[in-house]
Amino acid sequence: MDWLVSIVVSYGDGVQLQQLAYFVAVAELRHFTRAAEHVHVAQPSLSQQIRALERELGAELFRRARGNIALTDAGEALLPLARRILADTDTARLEVQELVQLRRGRVRLGATPSLCTGLLPDVLRAYHLQYPGIHLIIEEAGSRDLVREVATGNLDLALLILPLQSHDPALATTELLREELVVVSPASEPPLWEGGRLRIEDLRDQPLVMFRRGYDLREFTLGACRAAGFEPTFAVEGGEMDAVLGFVEAGLGLAVVPRMVADRRDSVRVTRFADPGLHRTIGLGRRNDVEPPRAARELQRVLVDYLARAADANDLPPGTRAIRAGSGAGRRRRTPRAAASAVPPESVAESEADSDSRSASGAE
Repeated sequence: MDWLVSIVVSYGDGVQLQQLAYFVAVAELRHFTRAAEHVHVAQPSLSQQIRALERELGAELFRRARGNIALTDAGEALLPLARRILADTDTARLEVQELVQLRRGRVRLGATPSLCTGLLPDVLRAYHLQYPGIHLIIEEAGSRDLVREVATGNLDLALLILPLQSHDPALATTELLREELVVVSPASEPPLWEGGRLRIEDLRDQPLVMFRRGYDLREFTLGACRAAGFEPTFAVEGGEMDAVLGFVEAGLGLAVVPRMVADRRDSVRVTRFADPGLHRTIGLGRRNDVEPPRAARELQRVLVDYLARAADANDLPPGTRAIRAGSGAGRRRRTPRAAASAVPPESVAESEADSDSRSASGAE
Protein backbone atom coordinates (compact mmCIF):
# COMPACT_ATOMS: atom_id res chain seq x y z
CA MET A 1 0.00 0.00 0.00
CA ASP A 2 2.93 2.34 -0.66
CA TRP A 3 0.80 4.30 -3.12
CA LEU A 4 -1.69 5.05 -0.30
CA VAL A 5 1.07 6.67 1.69
CA SER A 6 2.03 8.52 -1.47
CA ILE A 7 -1.41 10.14 -1.82
CA VAL A 8 -1.23 11.44 1.75
CA VAL A 9 2.32 12.71 1.39
CA SER A 10 1.95 14.22 -2.07
CA TYR A 11 -1.58 15.61 -1.62
CA GLY A 12 -0.29 19.06 -0.80
CA ASP A 13 2.25 19.04 -3.64
CA GLY A 14 1.00 17.36 -6.81
CA VAL A 15 -2.48 15.91 -6.31
CA GLN A 16 -5.26 18.43 -6.84
CA LEU A 17 -8.76 18.43 -5.42
CA GLN A 18 -10.11 18.76 -8.94
CA GLN A 19 -8.34 15.55 -9.96
CA LEU A 20 -9.80 13.70 -6.98
CA ALA A 21 -13.28 14.99 -7.85
CA TYR A 22 -12.88 13.77 -11.45
CA PHE A 23 -11.62 10.40 -10.22
CA VAL A 24 -14.61 9.93 -7.88
CA ALA A 25 -17.04 10.85 -10.68
CA VAL A 26 -15.55 8.27 -13.06
CA ALA A 27 -15.36 5.65 -10.31
CA GLU A 28 -19.04 6.11 -9.41
CA LEU A 29 -20.42 6.40 -12.97
CA ARG A 30 -17.95 3.95 -14.58
CA HIS A 31 -18.06 6.06 -17.73
CA PHE A 32 -15.72 8.88 -18.77
CA THR A 33 -18.20 10.78 -20.94
CA ARG A 34 -21.01 10.73 -18.36
CA ALA A 35 -18.51 11.65 -15.64
CA ALA A 36 -17.34 14.63 -17.70
CA GLU A 37 -20.94 15.79 -18.12
CA HIS A 38 -21.52 15.33 -14.39
CA VAL A 39 -18.62 17.59 -13.41
CA HIS A 40 -19.27 20.02 -16.30
CA VAL A 41 -15.98 19.59 -18.12
CA ALA A 42 -14.98 18.38 -21.58
CA GLN A 43 -14.26 14.66 -21.70
CA PRO A 44 -10.69 15.07 -23.05
CA SER A 45 -9.84 17.43 -20.18
CA LEU A 46 -11.21 14.95 -17.65
CA SER A 47 -9.22 12.09 -19.18
CA GLN A 48 -6.09 14.23 -19.15
CA GLN A 49 -6.52 15.00 -15.43
CA ILE A 50 -7.09 11.34 -14.59
CA ARG A 51 -3.87 10.38 -16.41
CA ALA A 52 -2.02 13.16 -14.54
CA LEU A 53 -3.33 11.77 -11.25
CA GLU A 54 -2.18 8.26 -12.16
CA ARG A 55 1.28 9.60 -13.02
CA GLU A 56 1.45 11.46 -9.73
CA LEU A 57 0.54 8.33 -7.76
CA GLY A 58 2.55 5.95 -9.89
CA ALA A 59 -0.36 3.55 -10.32
CA GLU A 60 -3.21 2.95 -12.74
CA LEU A 61 -6.59 3.62 -11.21
CA PHE A 62 -8.87 2.23 -13.93
CA ARG A 63 -8.88 -0.76 -16.26
CA ARG A 64 -10.22 0.24 -19.62
CA ALA A 65 -11.40 -2.60 -21.87
CA ARG A 66 -13.99 -2.50 -24.72
CA GLY A 67 -15.75 0.52 -23.27
CA ASN A 68 -15.97 -0.97 -19.79
CA ILE A 69 -14.41 0.91 -16.87
CA ALA A 70 -13.34 -0.93 -13.74
CA LEU A 71 -11.31 0.15 -10.74
CA THR A 72 -7.90 -1.38 -10.20
CA ASP A 73 -6.84 -2.41 -6.70
CA ALA A 74 -5.20 0.99 -6.36
CA GLY A 75 -8.41 2.68 -7.50
CA GLU A 76 -10.51 0.66 -5.03
CA ALA A 77 -8.21 1.72 -2.20
CA LEU A 78 -8.12 5.36 -3.28
CA LEU A 79 -11.89 5.81 -3.66
CA PRO A 80 -12.90 6.02 0.06
CA LEU A 81 -9.90 8.21 0.83
CA ALA A 82 -10.70 10.58 -2.05
CA ARG A 83 -14.33 10.80 -0.93
CA ARG A 84 -13.21 11.65 2.59
CA ILE A 85 -10.76 14.31 1.40
CA LEU A 86 -13.45 15.96 -0.73
CA ALA A 87 -16.00 15.77 2.08
CA ASP A 88 -13.53 17.27 4.56
CA THR A 89 -12.76 20.04 2.08
CA ASP A 90 -16.46 20.85 1.70
CA THR A 91 -16.85 20.86 5.47
CA ALA A 92 -13.86 23.17 5.89
CA ARG A 93 -15.21 25.51 3.21
CA LEU A 94 -18.63 25.67 4.87
CA GLU A 95 -17.14 26.22 8.32
CA VAL A 96 -14.92 29.04 7.09
CA GLN A 97 -17.86 30.63 5.27
CA GLU A 98 -19.98 30.40 8.42
CA LEU A 99 -17.22 31.98 10.48
CA VAL A 100 -16.67 34.77 7.96
CA GLN A 101 -20.41 35.41 7.71
CA LEU A 102 -20.76 35.12 11.52
CA ARG A 103 -23.24 32.27 11.36
CA ARG A 104 -21.13 30.46 13.92
CA GLY A 105 -18.10 31.07 16.10
CA ARG A 106 -17.39 32.19 19.65
CA VAL A 107 -16.46 35.26 21.63
CA ARG A 108 -14.66 35.10 24.97
CA LEU A 109 -15.58 38.21 26.95
CA GLY A 110 -14.45 39.12 30.43
CA ALA A 111 -16.24 41.58 32.69
CA THR A 112 -16.19 42.74 36.27
CA PRO A 113 -19.06 41.38 38.40
CA SER A 114 -20.91 44.69 38.66
CA LEU A 115 -20.88 45.09 34.88
CA CYS A 116 -22.17 41.55 34.43
CA THR A 117 -25.11 42.56 36.59
CA GLY A 118 -25.77 46.11 35.47
CA LEU A 119 -24.72 46.56 31.83
CA LEU A 120 -23.90 43.34 30.06
CA PRO A 121 -27.32 41.62 29.83
CA ASP A 122 -28.81 44.26 27.50
CA VAL A 123 -25.66 44.39 25.35
CA LEU A 124 -25.46 40.61 24.99
CA ARG A 125 -29.15 40.46 24.12
CA ALA A 126 -28.62 42.98 21.30
CA TYR A 127 -25.64 40.99 20.02
CA HIS A 128 -27.44 37.65 20.22
CA LEU A 129 -30.37 39.01 18.21
CA GLN A 130 -27.96 39.88 15.39
CA TYR A 131 -25.73 36.80 15.63
CA PRO A 132 -27.65 33.92 17.24
CA GLY A 133 -25.09 31.35 16.07
CA ILE A 134 -22.19 32.90 17.99
CA HIS A 135 -21.35 31.16 21.26
CA LEU A 136 -20.67 33.69 24.04
CA ILE A 137 -18.29 32.73 26.85
CA ILE A 138 -18.36 35.18 29.77
CA GLU A 139 -15.68 35.24 32.47
CA GLU A 140 -16.45 37.22 35.60
CA ALA A 141 -13.39 38.53 37.46
CA GLY A 142 -11.61 41.62 38.69
CA SER A 143 -9.78 43.91 36.28
CA ARG A 144 -6.34 42.65 37.28
CA ASP A 145 -7.24 39.05 36.45
CA LEU A 146 -9.03 40.08 33.26
CA VAL A 147 -5.99 41.99 32.03
CA ARG A 148 -3.88 38.87 32.47
CA GLU A 149 -6.42 36.73 30.61
CA VAL A 150 -6.57 39.16 27.68
CA ALA A 151 -2.78 39.46 27.53
CA THR A 152 -2.34 35.67 27.41
CA GLY A 153 -5.01 35.27 24.73
CA ASN A 154 -7.55 33.49 26.93
CA LEU A 155 -10.05 36.32 26.40
CA ASP A 156 -10.82 38.27 23.23
CA LEU A 157 -12.19 41.35 25.00
CA ALA A 158 -12.74 42.52 28.56
CA LEU A 159 -14.81 45.23 30.22
CA LEU A 160 -12.44 46.76 32.76
CA ILE A 161 -12.17 49.50 35.34
CA LEU A 162 -9.75 52.21 34.19
CA PRO A 163 -7.07 53.28 34.73
CA LEU A 164 -5.41 49.92 35.20
CA GLN A 165 -3.08 49.34 38.12
CA SER A 166 -0.23 48.03 35.96
CA HIS A 167 1.14 48.98 32.57
CA ASP A 168 0.98 46.42 29.77
CA PRO A 169 2.14 47.71 26.37
CA ALA A 170 0.37 44.83 24.63
CA LEU A 171 -3.03 45.99 25.90
CA ALA A 172 -5.15 48.68 24.26
CA THR A 173 -8.11 50.19 26.11
CA THR A 174 -11.06 52.30 25.04
CA GLU A 175 -12.99 54.42 27.54
CA LEU A 176 -16.73 53.80 27.37
CA LEU A 177 -18.59 54.98 30.46
CA ARG A 178 -18.23 57.08 33.57
CA GLU A 179 -19.92 55.30 36.46
CA GLU A 180 -21.24 56.85 39.68
CA LEU A 181 -20.67 55.08 42.98
CA VAL A 182 -23.11 55.43 45.88
CA VAL A 183 -23.52 54.26 49.45
CA VAL A 184 -26.20 51.69 50.22
CA SER A 185 -27.86 51.01 53.56
CA PRO A 186 -30.91 48.93 54.55
CA ALA A 187 -34.14 50.38 53.15
CA SER A 188 -35.88 49.22 56.32
CA GLU A 189 -33.83 51.61 58.48
CA PRO A 190 -34.05 55.42 58.72
CA PRO A 191 -31.69 57.40 56.49
CA LEU A 192 -28.29 58.02 58.05
CA TRP A 193 -27.83 61.45 56.47
CA GLU A 194 -30.81 63.77 56.61
CA GLY A 195 -31.19 66.66 54.21
CA GLY A 196 -28.39 66.08 51.71
CA ARG A 197 -25.67 64.00 50.20
CA LEU A 198 -22.70 62.64 52.08
CA ARG A 199 -18.96 63.07 51.77
CA ILE A 200 -16.46 60.23 51.77
CA GLU A 201 -15.30 61.50 55.20
CA ASP A 202 -18.75 60.66 56.58
CA LEU A 203 -17.86 56.98 56.30
CA ARG A 204 -15.02 57.34 58.81
CA ASP A 205 -16.98 55.93 61.75
CA GLN A 206 -19.38 53.72 59.82
CA PRO A 207 -19.04 49.93 59.60
CA LEU A 208 -18.55 48.90 55.98
CA VAL A 209 -19.32 45.68 54.17
CA MET A 210 -16.19 45.20 52.06
CA PHE A 211 -15.71 43.16 48.93
CA ARG A 212 -13.18 40.35 48.75
CA ARG A 213 -9.54 40.94 47.91
CA GLY A 214 -8.89 41.49 44.21
CA TYR A 215 -12.31 43.06 43.70
CA ASP A 216 -12.09 46.42 41.92
CA LEU A 217 -14.61 48.08 44.22
CA ARG A 218 -12.59 47.07 47.27
CA GLU A 219 -9.45 48.75 45.95
CA PHE A 220 -11.41 51.81 44.82
CA THR A 221 -13.17 52.24 48.18
CA LEU A 222 -9.97 51.76 50.15
CA GLY A 223 -8.19 54.29 47.95
CA ALA A 224 -10.96 56.88 48.35
CA CYS A 225 -11.02 56.48 52.14
CA ARG A 226 -7.25 56.71 52.43
CA ALA A 227 -7.20 59.78 50.19
CA ALA A 228 -9.65 61.33 52.68
CA GLY A 229 -7.25 60.53 55.53
CA PHE A 230 -8.73 57.49 57.26
CA GLU A 231 -8.80 53.70 57.24
CA PRO A 232 -12.32 52.28 56.93
CA THR A 233 -13.79 49.95 59.51
CA PHE A 234 -14.87 46.57 58.17
CA ALA A 235 -18.00 44.94 59.56
CA VAL A 236 -17.95 42.07 57.07
CA GLU A 237 -15.26 41.32 54.52
CA GLY A 238 -14.93 38.95 51.60
CA GLY A 239 -18.16 38.90 49.62
CA GLU A 240 -19.19 39.18 45.97
CA MET A 241 -21.77 41.74 44.80
CA ASP A 242 -24.90 39.76 45.68
CA ALA A 243 -23.45 38.76 49.04
CA VAL A 244 -22.41 42.33 49.88
CA LEU A 245 -25.88 43.67 49.08
CA GLY A 246 -27.40 40.86 51.13
CA PHE A 247 -25.21 41.76 54.12
CA VAL A 248 -26.26 45.40 53.77
CA GLU A 249 -29.93 44.40 53.63
CA ALA A 250 -29.39 42.43 56.84
CA GLY A 251 -28.13 45.57 58.58
CA LEU A 252 -24.51 44.47 58.98
CA GLY A 253 -23.05 47.66 57.53
CA LEU A 254 -22.87 50.06 54.60
CA ALA A 255 -21.26 49.48 51.21
CA VAL A 256 -20.01 51.53 48.29
CA VAL A 257 -21.42 50.10 45.07
CA PRO A 258 -22.23 51.24 41.50
CA ARG A 259 -25.49 53.11 41.28
CA MET A 260 -26.51 51.10 38.21
CA VAL A 261 -26.56 48.03 40.48
CA ALA A 262 -27.98 49.67 43.61
CA ASP A 263 -30.97 51.22 41.84
CA ARG A 264 -32.18 47.75 40.89
CA ARG A 265 -32.53 46.70 44.54
CA ASP A 266 -35.61 47.98 46.35
CA SER A 267 -34.32 46.50 49.61
CA VAL A 268 -31.48 49.03 49.93
CA ARG A 269 -31.48 52.79 50.42
CA VAL A 270 -29.28 54.72 47.99
CA THR A 271 -27.36 57.79 49.18
CA ARG A 272 -25.29 59.76 46.70
CA PHE A 273 -22.03 61.53 47.40
CA ALA A 274 -21.86 65.31 47.39
CA ASP A 275 -20.35 66.96 44.32
CA PRO A 276 -18.08 66.18 42.62
CA GLY A 277 -19.22 62.72 43.64
CA LEU A 278 -17.36 59.45 43.45
CA HIS A 279 -16.90 58.03 39.96
CA ARG A 280 -14.86 55.50 38.06
CA THR A 281 -14.27 54.83 34.36
CA ILE A 282 -15.36 51.70 32.52
CA GLY A 283 -13.43 50.71 29.43
CA LEU A 284 -12.94 47.91 26.94
CA GLY A 285 -9.59 46.13 26.79
CA ARG A 286 -8.09 44.05 23.98
CA ARG A 287 -4.66 43.01 22.82
CA ASN A 288 -2.78 45.68 20.94
CA ASP A 289 -0.64 43.31 18.87
CA VAL A 290 -3.26 40.80 17.70
CA GLU A 291 -6.56 41.62 16.01
CA PRO A 292 -9.52 39.94 17.74
CA PRO A 293 -11.67 37.52 15.73
CA ARG A 294 -14.36 39.14 13.61
CA ALA A 295 -17.09 37.94 15.98
CA ALA A 296 -15.32 39.77 18.83
CA ARG A 297 -14.91 42.91 16.73
CA GLU A 298 -18.63 42.81 15.98
CA LEU A 299 -19.37 42.53 19.71
CA GLN A 300 -17.28 45.65 20.29
CA ARG A 301 -19.24 47.44 17.56
CA VAL A 302 -22.58 46.35 19.03
CA LEU A 303 -21.46 47.52 22.48
CA VAL A 304 -20.37 50.96 21.26
CA ASP A 305 -23.52 51.37 19.13
CA TYR A 306 -25.72 50.31 22.04
CA LEU A 307 -24.14 52.87 24.37
CA ALA A 308 -24.40 55.63 21.76
CA ARG A 309 -28.09 54.93 21.11
CA ALA A 310 -28.82 54.65 24.82
CA ALA A 311 -27.08 57.96 25.49
CA ASP A 312 -29.01 59.71 22.70
CA ALA A 313 -32.27 58.30 24.08
CA ASN A 314 -31.35 59.15 27.70
CA ASP A 315 -31.65 55.45 28.42
CA LEU A 316 -28.26 54.58 29.90
CA PRO A 317 -28.18 52.64 33.18
CA PRO A 318 -28.73 54.91 36.22
CA GLY A 319 -25.63 56.79 37.29
CA THR A 320 -23.66 56.24 34.09
CA ARG A 321 -22.41 58.71 31.51
CA ALA A 322 -21.27 57.80 28.03
CA ILE A 323 -17.79 58.99 27.14
CA ARG A 324 -18.05 60.48 23.68
CA ALA A 325 -15.45 59.48 21.11
CA GLY A 326 -13.67 62.29 19.31
CA SER A 327 -13.34 64.71 22.23
CA GLY A 328 -10.20 63.22 23.69
CA ALA A 329 -12.21 60.60 25.52
CA GLY A 330 -13.37 57.30 24.20
CA ARG A 331 -10.33 56.93 21.98
CA ARG A 332 -8.27 53.79 21.79
CA ARG A 333 -5.08 54.03 23.78
CA ARG A 334 -2.35 51.93 25.29
CA THR A 335 -2.64 51.07 28.96
CA PRO A 336 -2.15 54.25 31.02
CA ARG A 337 -0.52 54.48 34.39
CA ALA A 338 -2.84 54.18 37.36
CA ALA A 339 -4.32 57.49 38.47
CA ALA A 340 -7.16 58.53 40.78
CA SER A 341 -9.94 60.90 39.77
CA ALA A 342 -13.36 61.51 41.23
CA VAL A 343 -14.42 64.25 38.82
CA PRO A 344 -16.11 63.22 35.55
CA PRO A 345 -14.64 64.77 32.36
CA GLU A 346 -16.51 67.55 30.59
CA SER A 347 -16.74 65.41 27.47
CA VAL A 348 -19.30 63.04 28.88
CA ALA A 349 -23.00 62.93 28.11
CA GLU A 350 -25.01 62.22 31.24
CA SER A 351 -27.97 59.88 31.32
CA GLU A 352 -31.33 61.48 32.06
CA ALA A 353 -31.58 58.86 34.77
CA ASP A 354 -29.52 61.16 37.02
CA SER A 355 -32.39 63.63 37.18
CA ASP A 356 -34.72 60.90 38.39
CA SER A 357 -32.37 59.48 41.01
CA ARG A 358 -33.35 58.60 44.48
CA SER A 359 -32.55 61.17 47.12
CA ALA A 360 -30.69 60.60 50.36
CA SER A 361 -34.00 59.72 51.99
CA GLY A 362 -34.35 56.74 49.66
CA ALA A 363 -37.45 57.94 47.80
CA GLU A 364 -37.95 56.56 44.30
